[in-house]
Amino acid sequence: MRRAHLVDDEQLRQQVARALDEDIGDGDLTAALIPADARSEVNVLCREAAVICGRDWFDEAFRQLDADIRVEWRVEDGDRVAADSQICLLRGNTRAILSGERTALNFLQTLSGTASRAWHYARQVADLDVRLLDTRKTLPGLRLAQKYAVRCGGCDNHRFGLHDAILIKENHIMAAGSISAAVETARRLSPDVLIEVEVETLAELDEALRVETPRILLDNFSLAEMREAVSRTAGRAQLEASGGMTRERLREVAETGVDFISIGALTKDVLAIDLSMRFVTDA
Repeated sequence: MRRAHLVDDEQLRQQVARALDEDIGDGDLTAALIPADARSEVNVLCREAAVICGRDWFDEAFRQLDADIRVEWRVEDGDRVAADSQICLLRGNTRAILSGERTALNFLQTLSGTASRAWHYARQVADLDVRLLDTRKTLPGLRLAQKYAVRCGGCDNHRFGLHDAILIKENHIMAAGSISAAVETARRLSPDVLIEVEVETLAELDEALRVETPRILLDNFSLAEMREAVSRTAGRAQLEASGGMTRERLREVAETGVDFISIGALTKDVLAIDLSMRFVTDA
């Protein structure tokens, strides 16, 4: 998995710098209790089964505090680990390790939580011809990082923001006057980007098909309506199902024949993975 394809080095550096500043501010008062030249060896453990993601953010947190800290990883991003697995070993200045501990773990536990949630969804439909997509419902400031984590977990990315694709939703349609008018204007203004229309009824689906919309989002359709939409579309457009996509409902939706399922819960309902940092010895 190539992190740099989504988050470049400068973006990552800035994310970590902001997080460290938020936590440390003018200085770590508690770490100052430790001798300045003390060195330690520290294990990071994963307390539950998980898909690991966020190594580069973890490394960068310590790099910015002390470039001499060494991190020896036992796993790669995208690896699934069992409970109580050792994730990595750190060696270096004790003060710097203590100061960076929370920031580094925050990135690792959040992105691993995102990747793990994506993995659980992906395995539900691994044998079916459907792609699971994330949404823009991401943690502020961590969108690209979370979208990278979604890929590590085996799902795919929808648009990255308002700038790289057009998704014509209910309010856009009302403001433009109709689906047809909105699609026509979108084609004129942005001919080289993906155009997708959200529809709430089969009648709206028919209108979107008449104007040859390349992708159509079925918003909160019932399973019967999804099957009917697939039949009516007959391959003329890609169909994406969205709305209330729980893991329990996911397979039924996939079996209707839609091409994509978008799931806000991949990123917005993420639960951090339980990680811990334990000092082993003075190095």
